[in-house]
Amino acid sequence: MQEAVESQIVVGEQRVEQPSAAATARASPPAVARPIDLISIPANPAPEGVTVGMLRTPDGVGIRFARWDPPPGRKGTVCIFPGRAEFIEKYFEVVNDARERGFAVAMIDWRGQGLSQHALPDHNKGYVRSFSDYEIDLETFIKEVVLPDCPPPLFALGHSMGGTVLLRAAYRGRRWFDRMVLSAPMIALTGRAASRSAKLTARTLRYLGLGGAYVPGGGGTPVAARPFIGNPVTSDPVRYARTAAVVEAEPDLGLAAPTIAWVDAAFRTMADFADPRYPTAIRQPMLILTAGQDDLVSTPAIGEFAQRLRAGANLVISGSRHEILMERDRFRSQFWAAFDAFVPGSPLFG
Repeated sequence: MQEAVESQIVVGEQRVEQPSAAATARASPPAVARPIDLISIPANPAPEGVTVGMLRTPDGVGIRFARWDPPPGRKGTVCIFPGRAEFIEKYFEVVNDARERGFAVAMIDWRGQGLSQHALPDHNKGYVRSFSDYEIDLETFIKEVVLPDCPPPLFALGHSMGGTVLLRAAYRGRRWFDRMVLSAPMIALTGRAASRSAKLTARTLRYLGLGGAYVPGGGGTPVAARPFIGNPVTSDPVRYARTAAVVEAEPDLGLAAPTIAWVDAAFRTMADFADPRYPTAIRQPMLILTAGQDDLVSTPAIGEFAQRLRAGANLVISGSRHEILMERDRFRSQFWAAFDAFVPGSPLFG
């Protein structure tokens, strides 16, 4: 960490860590030629006490991170790992929720998302060769930010794709976290997206060299710019509009339909999860919360996966859509009640 980040400057209320000249010389050109401070708007103000910076992964990708100081009487750190097409700013409310519980908070923009480096010139496209790329981001973040700068014990909170990456790390024996809380992890998809023909189409198109193209039927409209009516992620119009307003303020935060390469990589990972032996190899204590009205990931498949975990439990939040933490208060309150009952240091633990 000291080699990659040697100085700090202050931008408004945010401390922004800048790479040293030596680190900059070694690194590939950054994908974002703009300040890396957080995007704060009246409808979504950035929580105070934040340090923002850029990491450089071993494979040369620039990853944006943010960490918030612990409140008085600190109780550890909650590390937040967002889903596909998400970004740090979308989770400001969740950051405040965790800090009100006494935790420091740290999180990243995955490669190809938010203001982290993108592999393709079109900033609306997210691209990875495989989900092992995300594991590189995770390990770099843990080793260079979380372990040296965040108070233990450490807890992970991962949503959708973020939960997928955490499951992969746990399967490989990475025990950085005392406990994990996963929100609607992407273990299997629903409907036509989960069909054999969809998997075969993605694989074929990728072999034909079209990995950087949008999936058939997809396009360049950012997810956050789509109409609220008919959206599959939340029934809360205010929180949905808040995310849209952040992307409108900084369009580079937006991400559109998945690329073929991303979808193929996701299918490969979900094929691993389908092996009944996979969850039995995970020793990480975890709580999985699923949405009762999830039209993106398969709630039944998550339940079957959770039943095979050696140290896991699954709770279905009836009526919630996919993004539980972006849902109406009556769904969010159930999530946080389960979190408080499971994570030491939260209110129920005292």
